[in-house]
Amino acid sequence: MVQLYNLHPFGSQQVVPCKLEPERFCGGGRDALFVAAGCKVEAFAVAGQELCQPRCAFSTLGRVLCLAYSEAGDYLAAIEEKNKAAFLRVYVNWRSKRTENCRVCIRMVGHKVEAPLSDSFRDQMSIIEMPLSEAPVCISCCPVKGDLLVGCSNKLVLFSLKYQIISEEFSILDFERSLIIHIDNIIPVEISFCVGYVALMSDLEVLIVKLESDPKSGESVNYQPHKTNNSGKQTEGISNETLQLESDDFVICQKPMELLGEKSSQSGISVTLESTGLADKSIKYYHVQHLLYKRFAPDISSLVLADDIKLHSLQLLPIYQTGSPTSDRKKLSQEKELLSLFCFFSLPHVGYLYMVVKSVELMSVYQYPEKSQQAVLTPQFLHVITSNNLQCFTVRCSAAAAREEDPYVDTTLKVDYSNTYKTARTQSCIHLLSEAHLLVRAALMDASQLEPAEKAELLEAFKESCGHLGDCYSRLDTQYSHLALPYYKMSGLSMAEVLTRADWPLEDGSQKYERGLIFYINHSLCENLDEELSEELAAKVVQMFHVAEPKQLPHILCSPSMKNINPVTAINYLSKLDTSGFSSILVTLTKAAMALKMGDLDMHRNEMKSHSEMKLVCGFILEPRLLIQQRRGQIVPTELAVHLKDTQPGLLVASVLGLQKNNKIGIEEADSFFKVLCGKDKDTIPQLLVDLWEAQLVAGLPDGLLQELFFKLTSQYIWRLSKMQPPDTTPLRTSEDLINACSHYGLIYPWVNVLISSDSLADKSYTEDLSKLQSLICGPAFDIASIIPFLEPLSEDTVAGLSVHVLCRTRLKEYEQCIDTLLERCPEAIIPYATHELKEETRTLWWKKLLPELCHRIKCGGEKGQLYLSSLKETLSVVAVELELRDFLNVLPEDGTAAFFLPYLLYCSRKKSLT
Repeated sequence: MVQLYNLHPFGSQQVVPCKLEPERFCGGGRDALFVAAGCKVEAFAVAGQELCQPRCAFSTLGRVLCLAYSEAGDYLAAIEEKNKAAFLRVYVNWRSKRTENCRVCIRMVGHKVEAPLSDSFRDQMSIIEMPLSEAPVCISCCPVKGDLLVGCSNKLVLFSLKYQIISEEFSILDFERSLIIHIDNIIPVEISFCVGYVALMSDLEVLIVKLESDPKSGESVNYQPHKTNNSGKQTEGISNETLQLESDDFVICQKPMELLGEKSSQSGISVTLESTGLADKSIKYYHVQHLLYKRFAPDISSLVLADDIKLHSLQLLPIYQTGSPTSDRKKLSQEKELLSLFCFFSLPHVGYLYMVVKSVELMSVYQYPEKSQQAVLTPQFLHVITSNNLQCFTVRCSAAAAREEDPYVDTTLKVDYSNTYKTARTQSCIHLLSEAHLLVRAALMDASQLEPAEKAELLEAFKESCGHLGDCYSRLDTQYSHLALPYYKMSGLSMAEVLTRADWPLEDGSQKYERGLIFYINHSLCENLDEELSEELAAKVVQMFHVAEPKQLPHILCSPSMKNINPVTAINYLSKLDTSGFSSILVTLTKAAMALKMGDLDMHRNEMKSHSEMKLVCGFILEPRLLIQQRRGQIVPTELAVHLKDTQPGLLVASVLGLQKNNKIGIEEADSFFKVLCGKDKDTIPQLLVDLWEAQLVAGLPDGLLQELFFKLTSQYIWRLSKMQPPDTTPLRTSEDLINACSHYGLIYPWVNVLISSDSLADKSYTEDLSKLQSLICGPAFDIASIIPFLEPLSEDTVAGLSVHVLCRTRLKEYEQCIDTLLERCPEAIIPYATHELKEETRTLWWKKLLPELCHRIKCGGEKGQLYLSSLKETLSVVAVELELRDFLNVLPEDGTAAFFLPYLLYCSRKKSLT
């Protein structure tokens, strides 16, 4: 019975971000997808953390006409068109191509690679050119051996996969053209190849043959141009007759035909073989066994266009039985035995499924309610893309293959026989529950017609069915046992209720916990649920994981749901763990947390001292919940975090920084954590948080986050300086530490130190904040313009505020304003300032700005006259060196005393002779 599923058996839907409109695509095994567009092929990841992200891209000769991937050999074959000519290329070792501009090796098929060149093939993609005498039309890869079959207009060419052995440690993939299959009276548009079975399809015909080895024959099979049977002559006559009638405006349509087994050799299609392989013992000699020929005829009465009645989606599907592991221990794979082979092809409104191994028979016919575009066959389902929908049909491939192996698989005989299929009874139960679940779910989808009481009853039945399915998957040790998690979630059962249902003792009184239940509990405890288990249930969970997943025990104990666990019980189970196979540091930290919980400070200190601080940080990265937990959507520091704040604040800051670097906690979460930990409100910044920000600068952040971090630190430094507010705890790093460890903290300019030293009444409690702020402003990456609006609270009336304002104006190149400010407020700093800042293009300010200002202020007199006079002498010494005598005379004041300026004039006049 064929069943159409409206609910597709897909776990999710993902969108691949293609740069161009896709033209061709194919799967790349279980973890990749190839998409061709224009003259480029892109590979995308379809598994793991990089889901739907680009893996690599490579250019092609031209537009891609056809793609095929082989899991055996892990290669991609493509037919490409350039200048109206088709070419066949194979892309090998494509996973090594990380960027589009990586080097690519191009070689001819069968080309022998010398050993000195082998290193270039190890880590780069290779393109194998495969020349053909005729243009390739279609391709197919054998899913078992990886051989490549190429279809041309009147022949098929088989390339056998092989490996060139370069050395004992290295070999490269290559092909050998081993067989040519000449065909007459059919032009293939699609082909499929699997372990010697060949299916080829034209617009309205399908032919399946088997290539068999003939060990009795000692000669290779050579090409013989004559027909294999007389029916070819009949076909030739029909073709001539058809042309004659069509010239008289008649359309001749051949009758539909189906020939099975040896009768298919009477189809009129000639198939002959030509072996081209080298004379080697591994080369097999073949003869052809015809299996199936089917011809369709268009229904002219329906007036359907010819393009609407073409066949599509030819596919050979093998079904295997996995045998025992091979005797060679180096080979971890298991031997596969071909149980059965199925062939599928489709018309626009109907699909056909045949079994072609041992016997040839029609398995199923699939009627589509809409015109189909493409179809894909799997062992359980047939997926069909129609004009408006994606439809899913059940298929009997797996069941048919099983029946071929075991004829009694679906009979109602023998109790003893059924005992060998114990899991089948559980799977049957799941199947029945799933059908009932879908019925209830379908009724709920149209709940508008239901009375409130009926809807409530259905919802209760839905939750109950979800609970039963969760029970089944939690008890069933199969690859689908993870489905216990979503079904238990949909059931609305609490974790405590699930644990109560999970008490299943075995016949001997012991208990066994299957993967489904462990998977559910593990994920539930990792979801930061608000549910807190009782002490008894928490102890039961610890006992379960001690038996089933001991490696997860430290993680389980860190869950907020395990808050009520008896710490003595936890330490007893942790002490029983064998830490040789996994991280012992995680066990140590969990023991330390439990010892702190039970008040044993000596045990806590001993555990914390057993590892270095760096290892402790690694342990916190492995399990962040040792420090940070979430309850009811709020960040809650653990008891261990509170203890480290008082005893080891450096370790605490380093651990949170490690969590950030490893994407275990966000920036805002870290800020909130320290505010809650230190008991501060949203507007108050504790020193530990400032320590974290400084540590982030030292560790390095992306450029996008750098300016935001600068803003945080400068705002806090400015706020403390303006409020004369010292840090609430001793900072972990001094300004000197930061300057030595971080390039973003620059060396403070020498004149700044002169300016600061002029204030003998400065409060030493906040000098570190001032030094750190000055150092940041002196750093190379600091955006000065961004800080100007926030300097207003920092008054220039204080030396600290003055130094910051002058620093910022200097970085903005406002030198003249800075000179005026320093001459007015701190004349002793003007010469160090000018010496450090007035260089190169700004050195003219020595005589254009500084010299006139000093002369003017000396004339005006005042208490700072001696400081101005001393600064004038230093300035004249610099100007006398920089200028020629005539220029020096021009910048001197006209009303100055000659005797005062005479020594500098003499030096300026004699400096040429001195040099």
